[in-house]
Amino acid sequence: MPALLEVQELTHAFGGVMAVNALSFRVDEGTIASLIGPNGAGKTTVFNCITGIYRPSQGSIIFRQRNLRGMRPHRIAQLGLVRTFQSIRLFPNMTALDNVLAGRHCRTESGVLSAILRAPWQQREERDSVARADEMLAFVGLGAQGDTLAAGLSYGDQRRLEIARALAAEPTLLVLDEPAAGMNPVEKDRLARLIYRIRERGITVLLIDHDMRLIMSISDHVTVLNYGRKIAAGTPQEVQRDPTVIEAYLGTDED
Repeated sequence: MPALLEVQELTHAFGGVMAVNALSFRVDEGTIASLIGPNGAGKTTVFNCITGIYRPSQGSIIFRQRNLRGMRPHRIAQLGLVRTFQSIRLFPNMTALDNVLAGRHCRTESGVLSAILRAPWQQREERDSVARADEMLAFVGLGAQGDTLAAGLSYGDQRRLEIARALAAEPTLLVLDEPAAGMNPVEKDRLARLIYRIRERGITVLLIDHDMRLIMSISDHVTVLNYGRKIAAGTPQEVQRDPTVIEAYLGTDED
């Protein structure tokens, strides 16, 4: 069965620095997959290549049997690959509802003229978008916060709002870049349950995070990077026992 996402020989350099070096991995449909590694391993660079922010130097990114290399981010989102970011990127002076509505842009067809004229199809599309945004707010536990400015939400709620905005775009594959960063243990437990519920909706998840307890408890498959190269891959149990992974994270006696 073809993978939902298959990355083949992905390479990306910044000047003379090789951030990602001939990386290959796959994400199967219906799974929670994770990409981990020490700081500077190249994880976010991989995500930026997958989502069209960077154009890889070499390699291919096959999503739903289409090569995404060179494709623009908005087009990739339209195909069903949607992401969140390591640093929160909300519109702070807009309400939670309006932030989620921004995620619907790639699923709407009405243009400026139809909006000005308030065409019937535009109004119907707008009502559908608001209903979808309300549904996603409720899904992440922010159903009562729709009228609250994003800047007025707690840190953990802002993280969940970002996920709601991404879900509003109707992804097939949701890519989460350090979603647990800055969260306390209670918020991380809520996040883990939310990720499980996202998969139950039929959405495949690929994430980066430094919280190994979270990663190892929810992932079906883990790929480990170090200095831009894949050093291990497998189930959480296999990865935790791998001597190369242990050395990358903890060093050796000689170090």
